[in-house]
Amino acid sequence: MTSAELCAGERIARVFLPVIFALLFVVPIVGQDSSGEGTMLRGNRPEIAVTVRDPSGQTISTATSVRLSREGMPVDQGATSHGRIFFILRDLGSYTVVVEAAGYKTAQKDVSLTVAMKTEVEVSLQRDSSSGDTAGGPNKPLLAPKAREALVKGLQAVTANKQEEAERYINEAMKLAPGHPDVLFGQGVLFLSRHDWPQAQRSLEGCTQIDSTNARAFSALGMALANQGKYEGAIPPLEKSLQLEPNGWETRSTLADAYYRHEQYEEALQASQRAFTDSAGRAPQIELLVAQSLTAVGRYEDSAQALRHFLKGHGDHPEAARARRWLANMARDGKIRAD
Repeated sequence: MTSAELCAGERIARVFLPVIFALLFVVPIVGQDSSGEGTMLRGNRPEIAVTVRDPSGQTISTATSVRLSREGMPVDQGATSHGRIFFILRDLGSYTVVVEAAGYKTAQKDVSLTVAMKTEVEVSLQRDSSSGDTAGGPNKPLLAPKAREALVKGLQAVTANKQEEAERYINEAMKLAPGHPDVLFGQGVLFLSRHDWPQAQRSLEGCTQIDSTNARAFSALGMALANQGKYEGAIPPLEKSLQLEPNGWETRSTLADAYYRHEQYEEALQASQRAFTDSAGRAPQIELLVAQSLTAVGRYEDSAQALRHFLKGHGDHPEAARARRWLANMARDGKIRAD
């Protein structure tokens, strides 16, 4: 199958744009103490309140990524504010809290919710000496409260597809804190949501030049470049993102697509296979990129097997017709055995 036939809609990177937005935030969207702020009503729903501490035992001062999963599947995520973040949940059960911060080792804790009440979880981070970052990240300037508030509201408006509102708040944050990497990142997210790839590239390049530890910014920059057809340029920031955050399957799928389009077929195959495995069924279309890469390295029967597996589980997927056509073309050309 040709690239034109299997182009995953608008490109893999564009397909994953809504998913990436859920991972991008470097400022807290729900990262406040719900009891103190009263910004969300728990009612009779269970709640997990996470406190993250640095090695000295103090609450961590920098925004820190916190992910919540259940049985290996993501549930929610966000960034801390003053070392705190909370999650209001729909169901009782067992959850895993994973905390990541530049310059620290990843930490996690399991928590079991048996009653609909607020459960406090404390996570203490340890320095990661292997990272070579003894300061826990770059000396990024603090973001003033008013600028942070505007940025948070802007990012919330982006996810709600309220473009005018998002632009208003992001512009306000830019006036209050021009050149701050978090604000440049938020501006880049806004441009991504508009598919304004060149503007997104400029903002995200500015962000990553100042903050070299923001994995999501590097991922978003790679996406902006890939969607302009700048695949060779997209590869380094995507690789950098995965160095900082190795478990980003969305980033890895975008990297696999960039590898393929830059004719690095072996790398595309390895990256797409891992992305497909790590996605755990959340993005079945990655298997088509696996098949495409297998074809590129001459493994036609393996490619056909991947296509048949995709069709068996997702025969009604929008890409199913293309997969069937691809199989028929390979059989017609004698590259695989006819069914």
